[in-house]
Order: sequence, then C-alpha cells, then structure tokens
Amino acid sequence: MVGFVALLYAIELWDAMSGHRLDDNGIRPLDTDGLRGVLFAPLLHANWDHLIANTLPALVLGFLMTLAGLWRFVAATAIIWVVGGLGTWLIGNIGVRCPYVGVQCTSNHIGASGLIFGWLAFLIVFGFFTRKMWEIVVGVVVLFLYGSVLLGVLPGTPGVSWQGHLCGALAGVLAAYLLSGPERRARERRKARTTNPYLTP
Repeated sequence: MVGFVALLYAIELWDAMSGHRLDDNGIRPLDTDGLRGVLFAPLLHANWDHLIANTLPALVLGFLMTLAGLWRFVAATAIIWVVGGLGTWLIGNIGVRCPYVGVQCTSNHIGASGLIFGWLAFLIVFGFFTRKMWEIVVGVVVLFLYGSVLLGVLPGTPGVSWQGHLCGALAGVLAAYLLSGPERRARERRKARTTNPYLTP
C-alpha cells in the first residue's frame, strides 16, 4: 500500500508541474471520451489537499484489505475500480447544477475516494458473507472507526463526488459478495450434509 500511495504522490507531483493537465483524464459522465477516466480517475487528484485527505484512509483500509488474502485484495480492487468507475460514468451528472441558463454542465470525477469507499464497504460486509469471526471483527472495527464516512455517499458538499463514493461503495459490496463465494458454497454444502447425512461430498 505504501508503494501505491507513493505512486499517487508521484502522479500528483507530475500533474502539478504540468499545470494539472492530467486532471482532464477523469471520468466525464455519459461522454465516450470520458470512459477512459474509469482507468485513470483513482490515480488523479485535484490538488495536494485532496490527495492528503485520501492518504491515511488508503493506507489503513488498503492494509486491512490485504488481510483477506492478496488475490482477494487484487480482485476486489479491480472490481471496485472498474464497476465503481462505470457507475460513476453513468450517474455522475445527477445533481450537477449549472449557473448558466440554457447551458448543459458536465462534471469531471477524479480521486481515489471511490476506491476507498469500495474498500470500506467491502471490509464492513465481507465477514457477513463469509461468517468468519475475525473478518466479522474487522468489519465491526472498521464500521466503528469509519462508519460516519459513509455519509459521503449522500449529496451534500459542492465539488465532492458523492456519485463516485456511492458507486464505489456499491461496487465494494458486490466484490465482497462475489469473492466470498468459496465460503458461501462451503457453508451450503455443510448445511446440505446436515440435512441429509447420506450425501457424498
């Protein structure tokens, strides 16, 4: 995770030195060219304050994600990155208000917060799907420490991508469900054998 965060700082330094031209590669909703932002948006930030605000949550939640296993961390991150990004591309203009009459305003979504919200949601619900005690404990602790952050999925602060937060969180729940498949199937098999002890494995 330290390496990933270091990459974010290197990209922001490059962005700042180039006059923030990289920020044009964010998610622009319902714009075909804006689809490339699905890949690049989590790596870009509006300014240093934006990046600094995302740094500690990325380090903490990213580390906790690795406790579920490296392959699950990578798979969950990929699901959140792509599905959350596509969701933001679809709904990102909802609630955007333009000060100019007769002009259609669009938005440009950048920042790792969608990914962070996805990790947060994943950690909270993963234990519910797997029914493993230590993963449930992790979920409860994360909910206690960061639960209030989930209010960020609601419209509120101007300039903050609540759409990205919402889509990232929903993608995190989806990732938790999909990646808990082995535990859920094993639980169903145990339940079936309990109901009918003559079943073969």
